Amino acid sequence: MVTDKLIVAAERLRDEVEPLGDMLVKQGLVDYSYNPLIYAWEPHKAFIELGGSKGANTLLLGMNPGPHGMGQMGIPFSATSVVRDLLGIKGLEVLQPKNIHPKRPVTGLEWHKEEVSGTRIWEVLQEYYGSIEEIFSNVFIVNHCPLMLFNGERGTNITPDRISGDVVDKLLLICDEHLIQVVEIMGIKKVIGVGKYAEKRALKALKHLDIEITSCWHPSPASPLANRNKGKDWKENIKNVLPKNDL
Repeated sequence: MVTDKLIVAAERLRDEVEPLGDMLVKQGLVDYSYNPLIYAWEPHKAFIELGGSKGANTLLLGMNPGPHGMGQMGIPFSATSVVRDLLGIKGLEVLQPKNIHPKRPVTGLEWHKEEVSGTRIWEVLQEYYGSIEEIFSNVFIVNHCPLMLFNGERGTNITPDRISGDVVDKLLLICDEHLIQVVEIMGIKKVIGVGKYAEKRALKALKHLDIEITSCWHPSPASPLANRNKGKDWKENIKNVLPKNDL
């Protein structure tokens, strides 16, 4: 079954990246490494079970967890209201990272702040496709790297493209291998990188496969493109690369 295979692949990714996150901290490349596939495994598994076998052949690929989204709930591009109201994932236990930055607590599915990128992504998917069944029959969402990384007293979010070295190279290779697994398990025909970095990783990982790879602008509120024309231009940008509704 597709979902069973996706869960096994996610378990492998979870376990293989954990010691590498520890090494990043030990080498001083980051101060903290969170692995939401460990402490938020239950909602992550529920997300795979909800959407992994609905027949989507397009993958939206993110970079890594955000502190108000997957970093809280274990679900790519998640936001509190989206997970509760659209995905219907509730009441699942979220544990704690083994080392917690004082400015980056984890409260799980009841996190008080919405992840703007997540609300934008899911809002446009719901607007374009309708129901959650229709969304997942067309697209599924995966983050390339599951680790959330922080530096400094303020807990600055460090994306994987901002660090380098042998450990980072090994981490990204494992993440590439997981992406290949997801693509092959689901029979994915098209990958849309959410931002240029994700597109770059997809091009590198999937170069041997007959896969269409493109990108859309990242919906982060820090991006001028995402905010242009009150977000209308970003919506048009992503809709231009989304597959038409199959239902």
